[in-house]
Amino acid sequence: MDTEKYSVLLAEDDENLGALLRDYLIAKGYNCTLTRNGDEALTVFFKKGFHICILDVMMPIKDGITLAKEIRKANKQIPLIFLTAKSMKEDKLEGFQAGADDYMTKPFSMEELLMRLKAITRRVYESDKKNETDEFAFGIYEFNYRLQTLKAPSGDNKLTSKEADLLKLLCENLNSTVDRNFALKLIWGDDSYFNARSMDVYVTKLRKYLKEDTSIELLNIHGKGFRLVTK
Repeated sequence: MDTEKYSVLLAEDDENLGALLRDYLIAKGYNCTLTRNGDEALTVFFKKGFHICILDVMMPIKDGITLAKEIRKANKQIPLIFLTAKSMKEDKLEGFQAGADDYMTKPFSMEELLMRLKAITRRVYESDKKNETDEFAFGIYEFNYRLQTLKAPSGDNKLTSKEADLLKLLCENLNSTVDRNFALKLIWGDDSYFNARSMDVYVTKLRKYLKEDTSIELLNIHGKGFRLVTK
């Protein structure tokens, strides 16, 4: 898919930065809509279709974390990138718990934002790996990586892109240990402490999705990594 087909919702209350980012993304071929606060962004989100959202965390009326949670209620698949002046690990973890796919601390280069934007949209929307298996069946579950769905008798779960990436890696290595650092570098880009903590959050989420089948366990192999086990 060409970049001009991607629609970006940008929520940024700093007028200068917001306009700069919007104009830069448009110049790079994206269709970018700029909003100034969380309430406006949520209204626009429901009126138009977007492929990705870039959300400032500290905004008036409705902050970015609250906005992300409300967007996630309506659409679990759409990728979210947070922009923030905060650099505390706890703040970043809160962002990932709200459903973020990536997190950039101000000041940042627009080139880096573009690189991350391309990486996320490529992963989510341009997966043309025909020879790779996108569908997995284990226990009572059916997992479709391309659609990012986990089906169970009690209902379906729509996964975020990182949840789907992590579950796919675990399914590809069913009953074998997935090295923690390998997973971090493959999915998060590096094995920093912060990314390791955020991965733990996603592992916890996957355990909740899989708790319906007692024959399935997602184990933490101390000092090594994780293992998805079927009994």
